[in-house]
Amino acid sequence: MRIPFITPRRREYSLEPLTVADSAAVALLHQEDFVRPWSDGEFEALLQQDTVFGYAAREIGHGNENPVGFVLARLVAGEGEILTIAVARGHRRQGLGWQLLDAVLRELHAQRAEALFLEVDEANIGAIALYRRMGFREVGKRPGYYQSDRGALVMRRDLR
Repeated sequence: MRIPFITPRRREYSLEPLTVADSAAVALLHQEDFVRPWSDGEFEALLQQDTVFGYAAREIGHGNENPVGFVLARLVAGEGEILTIAVARGHRRQGLGWQLLDAVLRELHAQRAEALFLEVDEANIGAIALYRRMGFREVGKRPGYYQSDRGALVMRRDLR
């Protein structure tokens, strides 16, 4: 007996520098996963800073220009920091988190940064696994960091 099945089509994405014009769209994405989401004004203010940069992932061929994922980072005194990263629920498990982090790592290497830090909800097992696969290691904890009783893990990746 044959059982028909449909093979899902692999989605294609492009990565582009995040701009102030993306502020409202990334604020909406941020609302999906964060207890205290950032406003479009907060994203706009961050993106206007010289030390802050980021990347937007956009799906190719769907006519929607809004990002389906993004990362926002900062580089100060040779150290990078992931400020926030998010991927829309319908676009997860497509490698976007990896691609977004890789874009930040490439930029930091080009700028000769020494390390990259991030903080992640200790309950976010998927994100922690991704960060570990990308060479991050736990260097600290922040109890009660999120607006719940959960804490955050502080992770670091050396770049030199």
